[in-house]
Amino acid sequence: MGKTIAEKIFAAHLVDRPDDDTCVLSLDRMLCHEITTPIAVVDLAEKGRDRVFDAAKIKAVIDHVSPAKDSPTALQGKILRDWVHRQGITDFFDIGANGVCHAIFPEKGFIRPGFTVIMGDSHTCTHGAFGAFAAGVGTTDIEVGILKGVCAFKYPKSIKFVLKGTLKPGVFAKDVILRLIGNIGVNGATNCVAEFTGPVIDAMSMEGRMTICNMAVEAGATSGICLPDSVTVDYLWPFVKEEFKTKEEALEEYGKWASDADAAYEKIIECDLSDLEPQCTFAYKPDQVKPVREMAGTPVDQVYIGSCTNGRIEDLRVAAEVVRAEMAAGKKPAPGLRAIVAPATTEVYRRALEEGLIALFLDAGFCVTNPTCGACLGMSNGILAEGEVCASTTNRNFNGRMGKGGMVHLMSPATAAATAIAGTIANSSLFFSGVHKRI
Repeated sequence: MGKTIAEKIFAAHLVDRPDDDTCVLSLDRMLCHEITTPIAVVDLAEKGRDRVFDAAKIKAVIDHVSPAKDSPTALQGKILRDWVHRQGITDFFDIGANGVCHAIFPEKGFIRPGFTVIMGDSHTCTHGAFGAFAAGVGTTDIEVGILKGVCAFKYPKSIKFVLKGTLKPGVFAKDVILRLIGNIGVNGATNCVAEFTGPVIDAMSMEGRMTICNMAVEAGATSGICLPDSVTVDYLWPFVKEEFKTKEEALEEYGKWASDADAAYEKIIECDLSDLEPQCTFAYKPDQVKPVREMAGTPVDQVYIGSCTNGRIEDLRVAAEVVRAEMAAGKKPAPGLRAIVAPATTEVYRRALEEGLIALFLDAGFCVTNPTCGACLGMSNGILAEGEVCASTTNRNFNGRMGKGGMVHLMSPATAAATAIAGTIANSSLFFSGVHKRI
C-alpha cells in the first residue's frame, strides 16, 4: 500500500511512537510571533529552561499588532525581542522589516517540500502549499517545540480533494476554498489533512495555493497540503539554486514527497469547478457561503484587503485591476465607506509601490496601512463598531471576530475591490479576462 504525502513526511520525521495513534515528529521549522510565543517563553524561563533546540530553525516576527497599540501589546513585543536576542535567533523580523507570519516566512524561502512546521497560530496550515506538513499548536506544544524541537501528532488521516475543470474569469483561489468549505462544512475535515490536487490546483500560483491551504483549518483540517511541482520549484528557486544543478533536479527530489497512486484516503472528494462563480459568506461561519450574485446589494461600512489569506502582491494586483477600471469610469469608493489595504509584508508593500499600486489605491481614496494582522482578529488597524459590516479578504467571519457586534463577509480581493466602489457587495467577474489563470 502506498503512502500519502503526509504519511511520507511523518515517516521521515518520526522520533517516537508511544502508541499506535501518536507520532512524535522532529521539526524543521518552529515559527513564532508576538501574541502566542511570549506566554511560552516566559513559562520556560520560570521553569529554568530558557534555551532553544536550534536557533537556526526558529523564525520569529512581530505581526499581529504592528506597531504596538498599547502597553500590553508593547510588552508582548518586548518579550519576543528580548528572547530572540538572548537565544541568538537571527531570523527575526521586527517593525519596518516585518510582515504577516504566513506571508513573510514563505517569502523568505524558509518553507520547503517535506518539512514539518509548527506555530502557535491556527493558520500555520498555509505553509502546506509547499508540500510541507504545517499545523497550528497550543502553548504546551510551543514550549516543547522550542525546547526539544519535536511535536506530537495523531497519525495522519487524509482527505483528497480533486479539483477539476478551469476557473472562469473573475473566479479566484478564495472563491474555490470558500465553496469547498461550504460544501463539506466547518467540521468536514476535522482531524484530517486536506490534500488539494487536480487541474485547478495545478494551474494556480503558489500564492493561490497558499490561499487554499490557509483556510483548510476553517473546515477543521489539521493541515492543508499541495503536492510539490514545477510551480513550487520556480517559487523556491532563488533560495535553493545552490543546492541543485537544475530545476529539473530539484523537481525530481521534491517529487519524492508526492502521494503514491495507491495511497489510502479517508475519502476522496471530486469537484468540477468549471461553473464556479465568485463566492461570499453571509453569516457567522466560514461554511455559510453563497454566490456573490445572491449577496449583491448588501450594504457594507468597511472593505478590508489584506491578511495571511489575501494580502500578497497578486492579491493587490487583482484588486487594483478592478479599482483601475472603475476609476477610468470616474468612480471611487462609495461615500461613507472605509476602504483599507494592508500589504502582507514589507516586500509586498515595496513591490506594490514600485508597480504604482499604492498610488492607485491612494488616488482612489483607500487607506493603505503597514503590514499587520491587526484588523483580521479585531486587535487594531480596522476594528468594527457594533452593528458595522465589513467586506473582507480575511479568513474568519465569527461573531465579533473583527470587533464586538461586527459582521464580516469573506470574499476574494476582486470582489472586495468591486464592493468598495459600489458601497454594497458587488460581483467583480466582469472586470477580468485572463488575469485569473495564475492566481
